[in-house]
Amino acid sequence: MFVQAIVAHAKMTADQSRKFSFLLFFYCMSSSFSIPKRITIASRESLLAMWQAKHIRQCLNQLYPQTEVNILGMTTKGDQILDKSLSKIGGKGLFIKELEQALEDGRADIAVHSMKDMPMNVPEGFILAAITEREDPRDAFVSNQYENLEELPSGSIVGTSSLRRESQLRAQFPHLNVNPLRGNVQTRLRKLDEGQYAAIILAAAGLKRLELSDRITALLNPEQSLPAVGQGALGIECRHDRPDLVALLQPLHHQKTAYCVKAERAMSRVLGGSCQIPLGAFAEIENNQLKLRGFVASPDGTQFVRDTVSGNLESGEDMGKNMAQNLIAQGADKILAAIETQHSW
Repeated sequence: MFVQAIVAHAKMTADQSRKFSFLLFFYCMSSSFSIPKRITIASRESLLAMWQAKHIRQCLNQLYPQTEVNILGMTTKGDQILDKSLSKIGGKGLFIKELEQALEDGRADIAVHSMKDMPMNVPEGFILAAITEREDPRDAFVSNQYENLEELPSGSIVGTSSLRRESQLRAQFPHLNVNPLRGNVQTRLRKLDEGQYAAIILAAAGLKRLELSDRITALLNPEQSLPAVGQGALGIECRHDRPDLVALLQPLHHQKTAYCVKAERAMSRVLGGSCQIPLGAFAEIENNQLKLRGFVASPDGTQFVRDTVSGNLESGEDMGKNMAQNLIAQGADKILAAIETQHSW
């Protein structure tokens, strides 16, 4: 298993910093690889987050049956504040900070995140050790009355927690009312069932993982709703000084997904991507080439710039950076400046 870990790491070094690559190589060459007796996973306590943590626990149990794997459930600030949109309370990083604190003080060894919730810059002292194979990255249209977005009558209320989704909806369907929708998946579905919304938009991956695929009325293709950066993939985080855990986690690392997510995150990082910015990026591998699509928009959808670039699999980070510059050349910087001015008030 140790040899497998080294081979897998050799494939992922382009995704890690040079400093850490050297640290891991030195560790592997100079230490005997020992499998820990116990691993603790930090996770949010929502049903979806716990599903994700249990999924990783199951994978680790299969790989290392001699290791006891526990889950430390935590309630984050992002879970506690439900009466305001994420863009107004600090963004998706609010789902991460408490978990990183548990890693820092030793209460947990690894944390499992939805990649779409991960800030574009991993804080100093931590590392994204593995990215798992992507589930369906698309958005899902969910309604009890209508078959698709096109069927919604003028004035229908559509619920979403995402400025990315909101901007795309407003650009394509200006006759609809898009209202904020917070809470876990079950809470959002309940609000739909109570009639507060004619339809809601959720990530297909979450519904499928919770065995709620029957609630999906229609899947939105990327042309209708470009996914969020990292949507559908899970990230496993640990402290930067734990190369033993990075090596241990490499069998869970899916390189093709990592190529795509790396390109998406590079584009978003240049543009300062967060919950305050209506931004989407989605990469796919076609004929062994990476195809990256992205956009930046104003929240009301009246300003919209988009781009598509392609390249080899290893050039994802450069592709993402280049796309960001292309979008800036189209006026993305002006859109972002206007949004920043609005938030400063």
